[in-house]
Amino acid sequence: MESVLDRFLRYVKIDTQSDEESSSYPSTAKQLDLCRMLRDECQALGLADVEMTEFGIVTATVPANVGHEAHARRVYSEHGIGLSAPISAESVQNKQPLVAPAIVWLAHVDTSPEFSGTNVKPVLHENYDGSDIVLPGDTSRIIRVDENTALRSLIGGTIVTTDGTTLLGADDKAGVAAIMAATEFLLAHPEIPRGPIRLCFTCDEEIGLGVDKVDIPKLNAVCGYTLDGEGRGRIDCETFSADGAVVTVDGINTHPSEGKGAMVNSIRILSQFLAALPTERLAPEVTDGRDGFIHPYGVEGGVARASAKLILRDFDTENLAEQAALLESIAESLRAEYPRAKITVEIRKQYRNLGDGLRDEPRAVPKAEEAIRKAGLEPELAIIRGGTDGSLLTEQGLPTPNISTGEHNPHSPLEWTSREELQAAVDVLVALAECWSREQAVK
Repeated sequence: MESVLDRFLRYVKIDTQSDEESSSYPSTAKQLDLCRMLRDECQALGLADVEMTEFGIVTATVPANVGHEAHARRVYSEHGIGLSAPISAESVQNKQPLVAPAIVWLAHVDTSPEFSGTNVKPVLHENYDGSDIVLPGDTSRIIRVDENTALRSLIGGTIVTTDGTTLLGADDKAGVAAIMAATEFLLAHPEIPRGPIRLCFTCDEEIGLGVDKVDIPKLNAVCGYTLDGEGRGRIDCETFSADGAVVTVDGINTHPSEGKGAMVNSIRILSQFLAALPTERLAPEVTDGRDGFIHPYGVEGGVARASAKLILRDFDTENLAEQAALLESIAESLRAEYPRAKITVEIRKQYRNLGDGLRDEPRAVPKAEEAIRKAGLEPELAIIRGGTDGSLLTEQGLPTPNISTGEHNPHSPLEWTSREELQAAVDVLVALAECWSREQAVK
């Protein structure tokens, strides 16, 4: 079998950077290079239902190896209960054995547009000695232990970095590699019980479109797991709830030599709006943990029209309405001061807290905890001050927490992972398959 590290090194050399300025899906044709490779590898492994859609979404099924009767006998045996008679015919529909519920493993093929993903040259630092890591392609870029404390637990292991000139692509090719390696391992070890496992590889996650083209009903699963997390042993089970806002000021432009009493300068009014936002609270610069914020991140325009883009974030979804009301109150005070200007605040829903929807499948997180312990790690329940594909999938009816794959410093030339964390992700997935095999698809 190909090791998870070898798979990872092979996948990261394929340039799959997405493009937020593109109007196509996927946003770049080069993402399809990896999609086609994954489709072909799934077919070569003999998976069922292998498909690549016109949008590059690759899906496949790892078939179950536990039927309802075999599953029942195993559970009864584990509890010391004899079962001499066959399972009743009423538990079989259309003479097909019932199996454990289907789950989905998801990862995205694209890398961030924030830094180059072309000509990636991964560097292996074997028998890591615990010191800062100088990247050979740009020695001004150094991965410092004081800023990457997870390195201290990996002394003696194998660290994988970029050469300093590109992204590494562990976000999320670590997840892709872990899924494929775990799949190959399960197929090679039929003695490990498993229910049906859907694989799903998506495009354009980095530009917020990762699940736009996923057919969730067709996956037909009780829950999913995105493989797109930091370190090892972590379960991300809450995210921000998120809205976007656009504040637009329409003014009146005249020649400045004749501006008195005539000009209404949109730039000045928008500047006042932004200056009125709180800076001692509700700003990313001064918040952490479960604190929310309002963050202006883009401004454009001129005298006649100027606009600002903002993001609204909070773990409590209801607080987003309070943030929107604050923006509107600032706008209203400026409308009174500048009656000839038109000031609008538009709010657009983005995603909702992952934790809200996980209540619909209360087994999803405990099964992940069980699997992590089975893999020899201590689970860490964590929150993300951001969002994941799982946020959107959960809201659309597929409860989907996020689990670790060994990512560090994503979207940066200082990105790194390790052989040990990649293998831990594989071990957790194998254990997860076994944990879910004990459940019943039909109750």
